[in-house]
Amino acid sequence: MRAVVQRSRGASVTVGGEHIGGFEGPGLVVLVGVTHNDTADEARRLAAKVFQMRLFDADALTGSDYCIPPGGPRDVSASDLGLPLLVISQFTLYGRTRKGRRPTWEDAAPRPTAEPLLEQLVEHLRGLGAQVTTGRFGAEMRVTLVNDGPVTVIVEV
Repeated sequence: MRAVVQRSRGASVTVGGEHIGGFEGPGLVVLVGVTHNDTADEARRLAAKVFQMRLFDADALTGSDYCIPPGGPRDVSASDLGLPLLVISQFTLYGRTRKGRRPTWEDAAPRPTAEPLLEQLVEHLRGLGAQVTTGRFGAEMRVTLVNDGPVTVIVEV
């Protein structure tokens, strides 16, 4: 499993003009890709890693400014701060781009494999105490966010 995690100052997802998830204020946007041989254990490990990843400044515990100064410490996680997450299925994270100009998606898991693993990831996050909203699997979505920092990391398990 692979995730692109973006620290955000707000995010939302809409499907067909209907707002279906998101958050205001600080949190994480997590774009998740699943490949063919991913397992439930990887979903569990990814959930823990993302929610507990230290991407925020320790001063955020007592103040309202979650910004990290350039080169500054990243001492606390979304878990420590009780911040929300928006999780979006993103099969294109497994696109092959080495040859030509057209990506291929053969490394992305098909829906019968990917959708249950994404659901397990979300359930693991909630089990850890995370407030999670999601997109809609397989839908044409519009995701908006305010990238904070910007801080964007790729996480693989």
